Amino acid sequence: MVDKLIPEINIGLFGHVDSGKTTLVSKLSGKWTDVHSEEIKRGITIKLGYAEAVFYKCSKCKDTESYNINKKCSTCNEKTDSIRKVSFIDAPGHETLMATMLSGAAIIDAALLLISANETCPQPQTREHLMALEILGVKNIIIIQNKIDLADKKTIVENYKQIKKFTKGTIAESSPIIPISAQHDVNINALVEEIEKNFPTPKRDLTTPPLLFIARSFDVNKPGAKWDKLVGGVLGGALKQGKISLNDEITIAPGLKLEEAGKTFWKPLTTRVTGLKHGNIEVKEIIPGGSVGVMTQLDPSLVKSDNLIGNIAGHKDKLPKTWHEFYLKPTLLKRVVGSKEDLEVESIKKGENLMLNVNSSITLGIVDELKKDLVHISLRIPVCVDKEDRFAISRRIGMRWRLIGIGTIIE
Repeated sequence: MVDKLIPEINIGLFGHVDSGKTTLVSKLSGKWTDVHSEEIKRGITIKLGYAEAVFYKCSKCKDTESYNINKKCSTCNEKTDSIRKVSFIDAPGHETLMATMLSGAAIIDAALLLISANETCPQPQTREHLMALEILGVKNIIIIQNKIDLADKKTIVENYKQIKKFTKGTIAESSPIIPISAQHDVNINALVEEIEKNFPTPKRDLTTPPLLFIARSFDVNKPGAKWDKLVGGVLGGALKQGKISLNDEITIAPGLKLEEAGKTFWKPLTTRVTGLKHGNIEVKEIIPGGSVGVMTQLDPSLVKSDNLIGNIAGHKDKLPKTWHEFYLKPTLLKRVVGSKEDLEVESIKKGENLMLNVNSSITLGIVDELKKDLVHISLRIPVCVDKEDRFAISRRIGMRWRLIGIGTIIE
C-alpha cells in the first residue's frame, strides 16, 4: 500500500523570502507547512516545516507526462504506480531566520533552490542560501524558476540568464533549471521527473551507532489532561545514521540546562523510546530518510516549546563528545554573504562574538584566543558534535548575523 511507504530521502526547499517554497510543498504534498499562528499571520516560514509526498508514474504515458503527484494520471486519467515517497523540509528564507535555515540544511540530502521569475536574481537570501548549501556539502540541487505566471516571456528569459550567471562557478552551475508556477500547477510533472532523475536515494549505514538530530521537541498533551492520561515528550528531527528501535534506551546530549550554586551546566538526559513514527506512520524502528518522531518517557515540561532543539540523541556512550570550548580552524569567505553592500570579510578578532551552526545546533561563542590560523572559542551553549562536522560561522554586521565562513574543530 502507498500509505505504508517510508520516506527515502530528505529534500530541502531554499530561497529568498516569498519565493513560493511553502506553496510548492503544499502543491506536492497536500500539506501547508506554515502551521504556527505567527507564520500564518506574517505569511512567512519561521520554523522548519515538514511534509511528505508520494511520486507516481503512469505506465501508459511517455516521458515527462508520465510523472505525477496523484494516484490518477493528470494526462490520461488512468491509475498510476507509486515510485517513491520523499520528505520535504521547508526552510525559512527571511534574512533574520538564517540560523533556522542552516539547521534545516544539516538534515537534508538534496535541495530545491527557488528563484522568483518576476524578480531580479540573485536576491540577498538567494545568495546566502546557495552559499550555505555549498558550505554544508549539499551537491544535489535543482533550481526552480517559480512564478512564471507573474512575468512575460522576455522577463522570464532575462531571469534565466541571470540565474545562469549567478550560479556560474558555484556548486549549482550544472544544476537543471525548471520553470514552474506552483500556484497554478504548471510544469509540476517536469519537476517530479527531474527529482527522480537527479536525486537518488542515498545509501544508508544502519550498522553504525544511531545519531538523531533533534530539530523539534514538544508536549502533545492537551491542557487539562488528567495525570494518568499524560504521555511523555516527543522529539522530532532526522536520523543521520544507524537505527533506533522501540523500547531502546537513548541519551540526549548536551542535555538540559541547569543552575546550581551559581554555576550553569548541562546534564544529559536518558529516557526510553515508547513510540516511533516515520512521518505519520507508526513503526517499530526508524532509519535515515524522512522526518521522524520519537515518543519518550521524558517529562513533557522538558520538551515543550522546542526546548531540546540542537541536541543529539543516540545510544548511551555512543554519542559524539560534548564541547564547551575548542580551537576552530576557520576558512573565511572573500565577501559577506547576504548583505546588499559588497563587503569584504575581515579577519576574526579576539573578543568578538560569533554565531556557530552545526548539524541542528545553534550556539554563540566568544573568541578568547588567536593562534596562527586557529581561533579558540568558548561557547555559551555546548554542542555535541564529531570533530569532522563543519560549522557555519556568522558575524554580527549591523543588526543582522551574516555568514562569513566555515570551520572545523582541531582540538
